[in-house]
Amino acid sequence: MSHQPKSYLLAVKLWIGKRLFGRVGHSGVRISPHRVIKGPCERTELAALEYVAKHTSIPVPKVLNVYHHRDGLYLELGYVSGTDLQAAWLGGCLSQDQKRDIIAEVTGYVSQLRSLEPPRKGIVGSADLQACLDHRVGSSTFGPFNDHAEFHSFLRRHIRIENCTQVFGEEVTDCHSRHYRSCFSHADLYLRNIIVDDGRVSAIIDWEFGGWYPEYWEYTKAHFGPIEMPDWYGV
Repeated sequence: MSHQPKSYLLAVKLWIGKRLFGRVGHSGVRISPHRVIKGPCERTELAALEYVAKHTSIPVPKVLNVYHHRDGLYLELGYVSGTDLQAAWLGGCLSQDQKRDIIAEVTGYVSQLRSLEPPRKGIVGSADLQACLDHRVGSSTFGPFNDHAEFHSFLRRHIRIENCTQVFGEEVTDCHSRHYRSCFSHADLYLRNIIVDDGRVSAIIDWEFGGWYPEYWEYTKAHFGPIEMPDWYGV
């Protein structure tokens, strides 16, 4: 099917969906009881969804259709029922046992990601080894990079490692001087991106930052995320 008929079909589905079902999140429209259209999306999200679905058992929204519209990429996805983990946790919807089970599930899924072998040692890039995206770095895509030294130099705005401490401090110098594995990372694993239903993880969503990064990347993103739950680290 050419782009023009598919664009027309997309417009019709969105028009009907907004009137019958309404919006889902900040960029989605539910178009049927079992489908949602999200967009415009980053190419990186499609690549990550397809890669994770193929190589792991992590529950992610199923890609059902792809639309190339004049204002960007739109993905027709399987609708995921449930509540984001932060809302469920703070809303008192989960027992202590369910909280522990969910944390164990998420830990297992992260372990699956970290066990994936990168196509090339030291690569930093999207799931399909193209430019990646992370709003902690900037609003535009960047890379890919052949190795971590190249990536770290980019993060330092190409300031030499010998001069790094006086500009960024010892912590950055220490981090950028070490050797790491490249691991596949979600890179935005905040609680709002974990959907739970009936005390179980039903999906991990919003994979636009997903890709190959140094092994510390997932943890620093998750650790410094906005978690305002006193008992999160104590469960």
